[in-house]
Amino acid sequence: MRDKSTSSDAPAPAATEAPQAPSAARKIYPIVKYGDAVLEKPGAPIKKFDAELEQLAEDMFASMYAAQGVGLAAPQIGLSLRIAVVDVTGGKNPEARIVLANPEVVHAEGEVREEEGCLSIPGFRGYVLRPQFVTIKAQNAKGETFEIRGENLLARAFCHEIDHLNGILFLQHLSMLKRDLINGRSRSSGNKASGRCRSGCESFSAGRPPSRFPRSNISSHKLTLKLLA
Repeated sequence: MRDKSTSSDAPAPAATEAPQAPSAARKIYPIVKYGDAVLEKPGAPIKKFDAELEQLAEDMFASMYAAQGVGLAAPQIGLSLRIAVVDVTGGKNPEARIVLANPEVVHAEGEVREEEGCLSIPGFRGYVLRPQFVTIKAQNAKGETFEIRGENLLARAFCHEIDHLNGILFLQHLSMLKRDLINGRSRSSGNKASGRCRSGCESFSAGRPPSRFPRSNISSHKLTLKLLA
């Protein structure tokens, strides 16, 4: 999703991955653009948690930062898998790095309509109604199950990435007129966008935040995070 948090606070580290090692070589994946079928296909559940998956998560963080993002789902790098990474600090705080494998929303409350964008649909934005608070159940890269509660920007990021893992793009949340406009501009720019949009979230991308977007101050969100047996 295209947005950037100005906060350097972070949630408890139980569901996060270790800080990036500066000397470690990371693979930077190109971002898959709108029109690729993988973006509209539900990802396969993660069943094997090993060093290869941990490496993939690290590469996803590196790819996300390289694209100036604050969230990235596996379908956006061409992998139809149920794994996403989120860091609403844009890399400013290693403890804010969250890996979501096989995530699901277990509770949501409140509603907030704010502007969103997508790394896979560059140059386009739209206002989307999302829960203000969500609680997510997921596994980290080691296979440990946890729950985490987020508010505003973090809650929106969670919902966006889970949408991606379900084959949904943020376009589905927009009006038909807005979708047609985006489809038309995508085709004119050379993207092979389908005429019928049936999906709709996106991955967080950094960049200049919209003026009306609520800033994410994680410490004030009273995030809760716990490993589950």
